[in-house]
Amino acid sequence: MKILETQRLCLRTITPDDAAFYYELVNDPTWIEHIGDKGIRSVEGARIAIIDGPCAMQQRHGHSLYVMERKSDGQALGLCGLIKRDSLPDVDIGYAIRPAHFGQGYTYEAASAVVAYARDVLGMKCLMGITNPHNTVSIKLLAKLGLTFIEHKPLPPDNRPTNIYRLALS
Repeated sequence: MKILETQRLCLRTITPDDAAFYYELVNDPTWIEHIGDKGIRSVEGARIAIIDGPCAMQQRHGHSLYVMERKSDGQALGLCGLIKRDSLPDVDIGYAIRPAHFGQGYTYEAASAVVAYARDVLGMKCLMGITNPHNTVSIKLLAKLGLTFIEHKPLPPDNRPTNIYRLALS
């Protein structure tokens, strides 16, 4: 299901058919370094993770992580969307992109659209963001989106040190 469009991208809900793409993305060394190892070791494991994660979240909350597809060729570039974590008081914006597409502005384009969607369509009043304290690219992106650093603390499930950010949407 298409959720949003930007100049260059279409953001749509992730489906079990995206398992090969998801498997590749979550096992990329940059994902593991900055987000963590999800323990997904097969395409079938990725399919199950999609069903139990983003698909279930979309049904439960009406939002989730979305596949970022380039309009020109339909290629899946990464993920960007809204995540409700038990460890945070509000929904946070999440994103990841394949390294081949780093530095081309796709993540900012998608994330800006997701922020507007959260505010204008979903009526959210606040949005959070989290990042690895060493991920300078993500830290800059959150700042560019208008999120402000509020604290540094470990978050479940693995209690990795995490920078936490907030943006008032109203």
